[in-house]
Parts: sequence; C-alpha cells; structure tokens
Amino acid sequence: MVVKISEFQIKDVVNVSDGKRLGNIGDIEIDVTTGKILAVVISGNGRVFGFFGKEEEIVIPWKNIIKVGEDVILVRYKGMEDIKPTEG
Repeated sequence: MVVKISEFQIKDVVNVSDGKRLGNIGDIEIDVTTGKILAVVISGNGRVFGFFGKEEEIVIPWKNIIKVGEDVILVRYKGMEDIKPTEG
C-alpha cells in the first residue's frame, strides 16, 4: 500500500484502548538512514490561535499503529508517557 503524507495527515487517529479520537497527524519521525517511519506525531490543541502557551504532542511509535484505513488510523495509546510538551 502506498499513501501520500498529505493523505495520511487528514485521517482521524483513534485509540483502540478507549475509542477516543486523538486528533490528526501533524508530523512524522523518519529514520533518514533506513527510510523507515519511527513514529507519528499528533499535534495538540493547547495553543490560542497558535501563538500563546504550550502545545502538547502525542508521539505514537510506528509499532503501536494497528491499522491504516481509508478514513481512520487505529493506534494503541496508553497515555501520558507518550506526550511530549513543546514550546514555540
């Protein structure tokens, strides 16, 4: 299966552990040596108009992606240990 990054980013990411929608993919971590995807990053909504405060990102390792469907990406996400606070 071949998927463009732009198509990947518009899919909803859903946690199979609790059925909650986590958001959409904002970034992808790639190992440039091997070309393999290491993780997907789901951007948080913690900012006001993108300017103030911290934005939390959820990092989902590629091994935790269960299924990439037409409209949704199913992941296994446990919680706070995968959240990275970022400033910017």
